Amino acid sequence: MSRALRILIAAAALLGGVASLWAADVAQLSRGTAITDPDLLRRLDQSDALSISRLLRPGRNADGPLTTDLMFSSLPQLAPIPPAIDAEFDRYIARYRATYPGETIGAGEGFDVQLFDRANLKSPDTRFVLAGIVNRMDRAYVAEESCGEIRLVYRLARFDGRPDGGKTATRLPMTLNLVMKARDPRQADANGKPVTCAEVARRWLDNGDWQGLIGSRFSPGDAMLDRIETNIQVSVAPKSALHDFHSDYLLKVFKYDAVTKRFEEAALENQIDRDRILADDALRRDFRDWLLAPDHLREFDRGTVLIPEKFLAKATVVPTPAGLDASALQPEFGMMQGEGSGEGKGDPVFSDDDVVGALKQAAARGVDMQNIRSVAGFQRRLNDITCAGCHQTRGIGGFHFPGVDWLADTPSSSSIVPASPHFFGDQLRRRDILTAFAAGKRPDFSRGFANRPQARGSVELAGTEYQDGWGAHCSLQNAGSGTADKSFTSWTCAKGLTCQAAAASSRIGMCFIKTR
Repeated sequence: MSRALRILIAAAALLGGVASLWAADVAQLSRGTAITDPDLLRRLDQSDALSISRLLRPGRNADGPLTTDLMFSSLPQLAPIPPAIDAEFDRYIARYRATYPGETIGAGEGFDVQLFDRANLKSPDTRFVLAGIVNRMDRAYVAEESCGEIRLVYRLARFDGRPDGGKTATRLPMTLNLVMKARDPRQADANGKPVTCAEVARRWLDNGDWQGLIGSRFSPGDAMLDRIETNIQVSVAPKSALHDFHSDYLLKVFKYDAVTKRFEEAALENQIDRDRILADDALRRDFRDWLLAPDHLREFDRGTVLIPEKFLAKATVVPTPAGLDASALQPEFGMMQGEGSGEGKGDPVFSDDDVVGALKQAAARGVDMQNIRSVAGFQRRLNDITCAGCHQTRGIGGFHFPGVDWLADTPSSSSIVPASPHFFGDQLRRRDILTAFAAGKRPDFSRGFANRPQARGSVELAGTEYQDGWGAHCSLQNAGSGTADKSFTSWTCAKGLTCQAAAASSRIGMCFIKTR
């Protein structure tokens, strides 16, 4: 048996071990921070207690969740969503045809590029099923009075009739997140006082009775509605003479307006509008100066920065696969020095000197940088702080939480893991924040890069693909390919593993078994 074959067999065995670890430890990793159990989600979905239609219209008298045709036509809160998605599709199709004029694009058979069929959003045979519930009290820094967020994740599914009268369910590549405030300001405790963030956190950490938790947390009405987030696999393109295989994902956000009582199209949080910034010299300077200011740079380093809306986009298309050096700020957009800042591109937004100077100024003011200690660290944070960059990093396609396919009679191996490595690697940090809330302490909301979870002093992830085990992301420079970059010195591999190049990347590799 050749050395290469032995390595492949060992790798396959380890991959199987990782898959088993995922299946066995999902509940433990997400304890108190997410509901991923397929049996419970099935019961909650089939009871109609947490359907989108029930939450948006509590007094509705109906049997079960509404199909998409009825949901979008009968719930006025959702009226702005379909036309906004249609407009984005039209813009996407126009751009694609201009980029690849030799290819046909459309929904159905006979097209070179397959589009998501928007008829699924107006069909009596489709509906959104509950795929998961995720506690995001770690985002309380956005709106402290709400104690953060709770996200109800729904997956679009089609139900086709069978000859025996039953139904065959097929999940479709679209998720819809109904984002609720974690705390209902109208809710009182046993003493008649408003429920505190500490009480909300304790309910999640003491999750012995999920049904009771859900019933108490999601009282219907406008007070808890925040926004809707949609993620659609807009197209799939096989490899051709013009390009490699790729699929694109459209991200949109709709903020709830308590005055109009509708979910209105809104800017995506921290999704930098590259084209608009690069086309406007004044806006470019404003963005550079704002982000490099010491106070904002510190928040940027911690991952808690909230970029002003004037710099943001209302939609983004995320291409996959993107590789280990995935960048939402791709070279052709020229955000950083040396990234397409040549003829016809204009000046970059951030030069190396800009970043180095800002880091020196922050240090002189006593700002302790946790993650960004170099130009490369700044560039990586500039990527993963955006919606697009985060979705490209350690995701499952363009999703981070597709949920277990509890509709399938015999789920495949690709549908038994509810979320991505990035999602699971972040759970300890989120639980640490819940624990601080429960104890009445001020949480540390900071986070590391999307590629590597913030350790928070725990060894629970050590030796796993989430941190430094087989398949973890690591720094190639630490492996001896150059001077170690200060932003990534902790990106090492566990004993017995070494950082090896796994894609066209000069900085980021993966932890694999040593071959020599």
